[in-house]
Amino acid sequence: MSVALAERSRQADAPGPTPIPDGLIDALDTLQRPIVIGHVRPDADCFGSMFAAARSWPGKGRKVAHVALRAGSINRRLQFLFDWAAAPTATADDFQRADGFIVVDTAKHSRCNVDAALGEQWAGDRPIINIDHHASNTCFGRFDWIDAHAGSAAELVYRLIRAAGRPIDDVVASLLYAGIHSDTLGFSLPTTTASALEAAGDLVRCGARVAEIGERLCRSQSQAEFNLNRLIYGNTRVVADDRIAYSTANHDEITRTGCSAADVDDQVTIPRSIDSIKVAVLFTEGAPGKTRLNLRGERGVNVLDIALSLGGGGHRESAGAILDVGIDEAVKRVIPIITAALDAPVPKS
Repeated sequence: MSVALAERSRQADAPGPTPIPDGLIDALDTLQRPIVIGHVRPDADCFGSMFAAARSWPGKGRKVAHVALRAGSINRRLQFLFDWAAAPTATADDFQRADGFIVVDTAKHSRCNVDAALGEQWAGDRPIINIDHHASNTCFGRFDWIDAHAGSAAELVYRLIRAAGRPIDDVVASLLYAGIHSDTLGFSLPTTTASALEAAGDLVRCGARVAEIGERLCRSQSQAEFNLNRLIYGNTRVVADDRIAYSTANHDEITRTGCSAADVDDQVTIPRSIDSIKVAVLFTEGAPGKTRLNLRGERGVNVLDIALSLGGGGHRESAGAILDVGIDEAVKRVIPIITAALDAPVPKS
């Protein structure tokens, strides 16, 4: 285990927030041509933390840093965050000129939302500053700040901005508030800590557009998105003595609703809403023969270990993985694994 991983493991077991590592803010401040990167299939927290970091550390002579986004990364529902940020999308030439990379909300190097044409070694020997709240983060940066206690990456970026003494205008406040709101499911999950609420309150005072964010994230479905949700409701099943609820959407079904893989985001909340369950799973086939799993644990159930066993990662009660099989095979493989995990005796503390 590396020094960074050992330190991260120690901090994950310790109570309270993980402090910002020495030298990280100085490293951010010295970047003149940074590119900000998030994870593939970015959600509101990823976008919010990315775009806020891009506006707070724009580099020399810029108002906003470049951001890395593969084609098709922005779905209709989250387009407003990109529009608010006004961040330029990095080209291959921008990657060549960059002097460092700010990576947020991304658990491992292979999950970075970078065009495959740039190759796996897109960073070269230039620094990666890795800011994340996933317990499974592999500490792939030159600087790694991993705080598994934080409810969102946006909360970490907020803390960085405040520690660095950088201003928070209404745009940055709105981007960060959207990230915190989304990843705590409207401040309803166990990850809604006092520090998350304090950050949200400060962002409201800084001008966060609370009502508009709530409407756009929670009450602005297109007809296609409504059709996708209806499909997920119709395909939901409850098994394992009412302890597991899961739903499925294969590639053809998603396409027929008018949606694409980019529109699959938080629909796992549909099977999760059933009151008897301990684990919710959403199986979606964004491309034929490739199934994405969204896992959620209820009542303290740990789904991270399940995701890790399948090559994925995430948080203790919110994790995921991608399997190179179709929907039916994924269900046959995964449901017994979850059932066995629920049947296993709970280790004595």
